[in-house]
Amino acid sequence: MRALALTVVLALAGCAPDRPPAGVRGDPARGKIAVTQYACQSCHQIPGVPGSKVYVGRPLEDMARRETLAGGLRGDQAGLVRWIRDPQAVDPQTAMPNMGVSERDALDISAYLLSH
Repeated sequence: MRALALTVVLALAGCAPDRPPAGVRGDPARGKIAVTQYACQSCHQIPGVPGSKVYVGRPLEDMARRETLAGGLRGDQAGLVRWIRDPQAVDPQTAMPNMGVSERDALDISAYLLSH
């Protein structure tokens, strides 16, 4: 009963866990799975995803609060999806590899990252 009450309070406060901001498309639950399938946690610290202690890339927390992303992209879902799908097209000097992420997986990954 307490868990239900806490969930209702958080939802009313706009702080529901694993819920992307309004207007964000994709499935955060699928995104969490896709993050591990593409091994993003091997280079990045990702909220809710265990990984190695060697971080080559930036931590991927508070993504919804970032105004810009790598390469100067806007910090919205479209910018994040573009970066995830083809980072070299945005910044040819980036160390982030092109992982062959599908459009659907990129939407889901971005929904997960934007919900944390």
